[in-house]
Amino acid sequence: MSTQIVHVDQGSPAQRAGLRPGQWLLRINGHPIHDVLDYKFYSYDSRLELAIREEEGQPERLVRIQKPEGLDLGLDFDTYLMDKQRSCANKCVFCFIDQLPKGMRPTLYFKDDDARMSFLLGNYISMTNLSEEDVERIIAMRVSPLNVSVHTTNPDLRSRMLGNRRGGESLGYLSRFAEAGLKIMCQIVVCPGWNDGEELRRTLDDLMDLHPSVESVAIVPVGLTRYRQGLEPLEPVTKEKARAILNVIDSARERCARRFGQAFLYASDELYLKAGLPLPPVEYYGDYPQLENGVGMLSLFEQELRGALWMAEDAMPAPPPFAIATGLAAAPFMERMLDLCRQKCPGLRARVIPVENEFFGPGVDVAGLLTGGDIIRKVRGQLQGDALWLPDCMLRHGETVFLDDVSLEQMEQAIGAPVRVVPVDGGAFYDALFPEEAND
Repeated sequence: MSTQIVHVDQGSPAQRAGLRPGQWLLRINGHPIHDVLDYKFYSYDSRLELAIREEEGQPERLVRIQKPEGLDLGLDFDTYLMDKQRSCANKCVFCFIDQLPKGMRPTLYFKDDDARMSFLLGNYISMTNLSEEDVERIIAMRVSPLNVSVHTTNPDLRSRMLGNRRGGESLGYLSRFAEAGLKIMCQIVVCPGWNDGEELRRTLDDLMDLHPSVESVAIVPVGLTRYRQGLEPLEPVTKEKARAILNVIDSARERCARRFGQAFLYASDELYLKAGLPLPPVEYYGDYPQLENGVGMLSLFEQELRGALWMAEDAMPAPPPFAIATGLAAAPFMERMLDLCRQKCPGLRARVIPVENEFFGPGVDVAGLLTGGDIIRKVRGQLQGDALWLPDCMLRHGETVFLDDVSLEQMEQAIGAPVRVVPVDGGAFYDALFPEEAND
């Protein structure tokens, strides 16, 4: 338990009540505070009585606080969770972390499987490390939405895929969460020969039976790196297999739409790219509930860009020449986006440089898993003074470092050209192209 206060927001209810860093928060309205869920749940009310201890071994005292309901107390603790983060107890046959090479930064090897992170940050959990107490607490606190990695609703198959005998048993929590009215977002990583075909059909039908608690289901293809020595042999998702998977999903979406008036089952963009098929229209994605799972990201990008171009002047001034580096999968899409821009800006001098993923291997072709080293090797000598544009999904969140710890500054020095990072957002891409128009 880590409930020591390290910071008190200026002007917050806690600051006005005289709380300060170094004190320990023990209870709120008589409820022990073990972690961030306890803190957020029990501090929601407008009238609070906090049990505070100045230092270890000293007697506690009570502090009463009145505040608007739902307003945060304004306390920060020495860890975000106020507890240790729970790691994964599985040995999934498709685990991407098990396919990482040695020598990368330690944080990349941590396998998260924490229900609290699922609720607070949208991380996906397998449910195999939940205790009965955890399940009851989730239901009592109405921790929702939960993001659950389902993969299959066949208990025996799920146990084998997760490498955990509790894989099948923990599926029962889905029904309990649904009966309690909690909202659940699901994902399925499809592995050919394991949970595709008839197994995928069964899983999608079973999840439909849990609607409306199951609000959406994302189906994504397994990613295979070249570092699979000693791991379970898996087949890649080829063009033909991607099309077969999409056929199962499309059929299930038709059944879903007939039953509920909407289809809340979504294939990821990557499946369409692997299948060599056009992306679905924007109506396919509804309100984009699985955007963070790579479902509809490209469709939304195009929609935003088209909207910005439609509102623009008939002829736009061309920006300085540049090149866009991206993964092999998205390269044709970005070529098409540049062609759209040239309709309003014929003088646009921009090109796409597809980068093969040598670090992880050709089985990984998405932009977000490209390393700085691979980009440098590909673009060095090709820019001829042009700037290099990169999507922000390539970088560690909130930082300027790639997966292989190459920094933006090191890349600029290596390629001899400026590097610009642009959000994966059609409107932001338009603003980057035509900054004067954006500032008008």
